[in-house]
Amino acid sequence: MPQRDVCRRSFLKLSAGMAVLGLAGCGSTRERVAQQYAPAPEPVPAANTVLSEMYGERPGETYPLPAIPYEKIDPRYYRQMVPDPTGERPGTLVVDVGNHFLYRVYENGQAMRYGVGLGRAGFAWAGRGVIQYKRPWPRWKPPNEMVARQPELQQYSIEAGGMEPGLKNPLGARAMYIFQNGEDTLYRIHGSPEWWTIGQSVSSGCVRMINQDVVDLYDRVPNGTPVVVTDLSGGGMAAQTPAQPQDNLLPGEGGIPGAPPPIY
Repeated sequence: MPQRDVCRRSFLKLSAGMAVLGLAGCGSTRERVAQQYAPAPEPVPAANTVLSEMYGERPGETYPLPAIPYEKIDPRYYRQMVPDPTGERPGTLVVDVGNHFLYRVYENGQAMRYGVGLGRAGFAWAGRGVIQYKRPWPRWKPPNEMVARQPELQQYSIEAGGMEPGLKNPLGARAMYIFQNGEDTLYRIHGSPEWWTIGQSVSSGCVRMINQDVVDLYDRVPNGTPVVVTDLSGGGMAAQTPAQPQDNLLPGEGGIPGAPPPIY
């Protein structure tokens, strides 16, 4: 075989080998570049530390409060500072029954807003009053008319001293008692063990709040605080009607049947 053909064949083999090596090198480089510039995986959202603190356990309470699964509550009902829509003077409490909010008015056009649940008694009175007094971990005393219809509640009657405070008490961790012109309106702002009813109209309760929220509000509200109960969704004060005593049953699965306001 001529020397020239041998050299030509060797050259072609060498060139083919280099081409394969080159392609292999490009492949490796593309892989490295792809790895280098590939988007990082989305981080797993961390728990909201502010909300976890806001609605976390309260072991220091007389009856330690469990954490609230705030993820299951509409965020609009979280405790939050918002522009004041009420026009009331600082320090005033405004219960907006139309939107299921309670506002504590601050300076500079701001207000702390809380989500609330409303029972039939929550719509039974509207107008202006004051927080006459407030109680931590109040007792619950169903009215005698209700006990007469439901004898099993005799153990919680006024004469028996009512239901002991605690996590299952319908009035929750705190209660604030609204008076008008020196008379009890029978209208209360109170805690509730049933956090899932916040933002809803249910069968019982006056103005019910998440226990962690009512504890927060309680500490911001001195006796004598002015209160306005109205419907801001309708553009003005709701019709002022006197409260009427109604029923209030014990909490159970799926809600508290009956209708307050409770007598306590």
